Amino acid sequence: MAVRWLCSLFGKPFDGGKRMDHGGPQQQQQHPMEQQQPYNPQHPAMMRLYEVQKEVASLGPQVCTFSGMQNDRDYKRLERELTRLLLEVDQVDTEGKPELQGARKRAAQEVEGLLRYLEENATHPSRLAIEELSNQARQLVDERVVAPQRGGGVAEINDELVDALQELVLKLTQVKTEGRVPLRKARYRALTRLCAVQDVIEGRTQQQTLSLPLSGDTHEAVHCINQVMVKVSVARSQLVALLMGLSGRDSCAHLSRILTEMQVELDALDVSGNAAIRNYRKQVVEEINGLLKHLDLEGEGDDTRRYDLAQNNSIREIEAVRAHVSHLREGVLRHCVMGDLSFRPKAELQSLLTHLDQVDTAKNPCIREARRRAVVEVQAIITFLDLREALARRQPGPFEHPSHRAVWLVLGSLSDLQAQVLGFDGKRADKNYMILEELLTKQLLTLDAVDPQGDETTKVARKQAVKFAQNILNYLDMKTDEWEY
Repeated sequence: MAVRWLCSLFGKPFDGGKRMDHGGPQQQQQHPMEQQQPYNPQHPAMMRLYEVQKEVASLGPQVCTFSGMQNDRDYKRLERELTRLLLEVDQVDTEGKPELQGARKRAAQEVEGLLRYLEENATHPSRLAIEELSNQARQLVDERVVAPQRGGGVAEINDELVDALQELVLKLTQVKTEGRVPLRKARYRALTRLCAVQDVIEGRTQQQTLSLPLSGDTHEAVHCINQVMVKVSVARSQLVALLMGLSGRDSCAHLSRILTEMQVELDALDVSGNAAIRNYRKQVVEEINGLLKHLDLEGEGDDTRRYDLAQNNSIREIEAVRAHVSHLREGVLRHCVMGDLSFRPKAELQSLLTHLDQVDTAKNPCIREARRRAVVEVQAIITFLDLREALARRQPGPFEHPSHRAVWLVLGSLSDLQAQVLGFDGKRADKNYMILEELLTKQLLTLDAVDPQGDETTKVARKQAVKFAQNILNYLDMKTDEWEY
C-alpha cells in the first residue's frame, strides 16, 4: 500500500480516512488490494492509480505532521496538491470494470482521508486555543517590548510582564492535544518560543541592575564595548520580535550573523592588563551567547522526540516517582482512617522531592510542568502529615484567645477535607468534586469572618490557614484538570 509510511511513523496502518486516531489516519485490517491478485498492473487506469498512490505517500508525512492553521502557506499547498490528486483519481476511466472501480474508490478514500485529517487538525479547538494564546503573547510582547524600542523608546520590562508571560506559558501547557502529533507539535513550538522570550526578557532585567557600561574615559576599548552594548540591546529586541513572529524582514540567520560579528569585534579588542575591562567584555560576550542560543528555534519542533513525550526518559522518571507517591498516599490515608499516626514516610517523601529536583527537563516546558505537578503531589502529602501531627500535639491553654481557637477549629476541618481531596479520583463534573469545592470555600469564608481582635498570633495563624485552604483548592483543581504531556 502506498501509505505504509504511516506504519513506521505511528505503528498503525491506514484506512482511507474513514476514522482518525490520535496520531493520524488508520485502517481496520489488511488492505483488500493486498488480499487478492491485483488487476493487470499494465492497464492504464491501474498505472495512473499507482502514480497517485506514490504522490500520496510523499504528501502523507507532511500532512500528518503539519501543525499550522488554514491560512498558512503550507496548508494551502497541501490542500491544493491533495485536491488535484482527488480530481485526477475521479478522472480515471474504469471502463465499468468492478476491479478498477474498487481500486479507484480506495485511492479516493486515501486522498479524502488526508484532506479530512489536514482540516481537522488545523481547525481543532485545541489548535485554535494554542493560536489564541500565542496571539495574546504576541500582542503583549509587541506593546511592552518591540513597539517601544522601534519607536526609539524604552521597553517596559518589569515583574508584571514576566508574570503575564508565565501565566500564558502555564495555559499553553494545559491545552489538550488528545495525543495528536500536529497538536503536540503546535503546542511545543508555541511554548519553546514563549519560554525563549521569557529567558531573553529575564536576562535583560538582570542586566539592567549592573553598573554598566563603564565610562569611556577609563580605557580606549571601553568606548567600543559600549557601542557593542547598544547593538546588543537592539539585537535583543529583534530576537524577541523574531521569536514572536513580529518581524517581517529579519531572519534568524541574519541576526545570527550580526551577533557573530559583534563577538569578532569584541575578540579583536586589546584589553590586556585591565581586569575590570576584561570582565566587562566577558559579560557582553556572555549576553551575546545567551541570545545566540535562542536562534536555533527555526527548525525546533521538527524532531518528534521533542514534543512526543510518551517515551521520554525524564517523563518516565517522573511517572515512576508519581507511582511511588500514589502508593505512599494510599498508605497514609489507610492509617489515618484507623487513627494510626505512626505511619509517617516523610523521609521517603523528601527523598522523592530530591529525585524530582534532579530530573533533567532539558528546558522543555511540558517536562517542567510534569515535574512541577509531581512536586505538588508530594508536598500535598507532607503538609497533610504535618497538620495531622500538629493537631495531635495541640494542647490549648485556658487563656487561649477565642479567635485563635476558632482558627484551629477550621484547621481541623481542613485536615479532614484534605484527606478526602487526597483520595479523590474523579472529575470536575462529579458530585463529590462540587461538594468538596463548596466545603473548602465555606472554610475560607469562615476564616475570613474570624476577627483577630488585635492578637498577632491569631493574625499569623489565620493567614497560614487561608493559604493552606487555597493550596488544597488548587491541588483539587490540579487533580481534575485532565492535563496531559
